[in-house]
Parts: sequence; structure tokens; C-alpha cells
Amino acid sequence: MGEVIRLVPKPELERARLIREARAIYDSIFPPTDAVSEHPDARLGQETQSGRKGLLRAVPML
Repeated sequence: MGEVIRLVPKPELERARLIREARAIYDSIFPPTDAVSEHPDARLGQETQSGRKGLLRAVPML
């Protein structure tokens, strides 16, 4: 079988680029500490009782 190719719209690519840039700026101002990276918040990205995602969610670094 052939490979699956995903076409990504330009606005989605721009959004991902802006998120990466904002994360880099944030990390330069507030460097991540080892204690935080070892114990991430257990609530991060979990659904709330209303069934909606919480305000904070993990963003993968590309």
C-alpha cells in the first residue's frame, strides 16, 4: 500500500508556527525547571465535568 499524505491548510501551518514561536519566547522568559518537567500537572488536558477540555492542554513541540 502507498503512504498516506495529509494536506495541511496554510492557516493551520501558520498557527503551528506561531505557537512554536510563542512557546520559545515564553521559555526564554520563564525557563522550564526540572521539578516541573518531572511532575506535570495531572489535570492538564483532562476533561472537566461538563465534558469540555480544560483551558490548559499540552501542545506538542514540533
